[in-house]
Amino acid sequence: MDDDTEVLRARDFWGAVVLMGLSLFFLWRTLDIPLWGGNRAGVSAAAWYTSAAIVPLGIFLALLLLSITLLVISIRAGGARRALSAVGIGWNPDEAVRFSAIGVILFFYIAGLVPRVDFALSSGLLITALTFGFHRGLRPRMVLAAGAVALCGVYALVMHLPQSEWAAHDDDWLTLLVWGALTAVMLVRARGDRVLKVVPAIAVIAPLVLVSAMAFGFRQNVPNRGGLVFKQIEYHYYVNIRPIWRS
Repeated sequence: MDDDTEVLRARDFWGAVVLMGLSLFFLWRTLDIPLWGGNRAGVSAAAWYTSAAIVPLGIFLALLLLSITLLVISIRAGGARRALSAVGIGWNPDEAVRFSAIGVILFFYIAGLVPRVDFALSSGLLITALTFGFHRGLRPRMVLAAGAVALCGVYALVMHLPQSEWAAHDDDWLTLLVWGALTAVMLVRARGDRVLKVVPAIAVIAPLVLVSAMAFGFRQNVPNRGGLVFKQIEYHYYVNIRPIWRS
């Protein structure tokens, strides 16, 4: 194994440690949401499949598994040995920007967007930002992706911090506008890149399928049920689709 690869594996070791710490922290905070019924932190659940904890538990468990996998790969490749010997530790601007951008995106998505902004819109922006920002590992794209999510997250936090303000739609419209602008920039730069060309379809379809399955399949508490998109989905489901099934 050449020296550059060993340094990369050493940085992967530290990256896995950071991601593992973040996932464990958010898993711990998610435990404030009742899973097996009862009431905790002002949130109630009649049964496990209706609990609002299901989705965050799945997300952060997946993040924990990914960090463990990355850690195991790094250890097997000698990254832990080099990292702990301080040889692989060094200031690398690209690595610093990468981890900082990931942290900014996750923080503002979880703390700012999910409770206040329509789930489909915030998740579509997240998918687009992560894929466009980190697919090629280019620093300007990372900064742009993190800035887009941070802009929407800061606006949601500043304008609608208390729960009584979460039903407002101006942050939904801002998120939709920023998501559209980021998608346009991505498509302009996606010439010859098959991955980026399919991202808009995935970013639209995946959140819609997930939120519909959560709400109407597993009967879970969907974040911000009064969101710009989900409100329309719920209306058409109960007014147009469900009566057809019952008939």
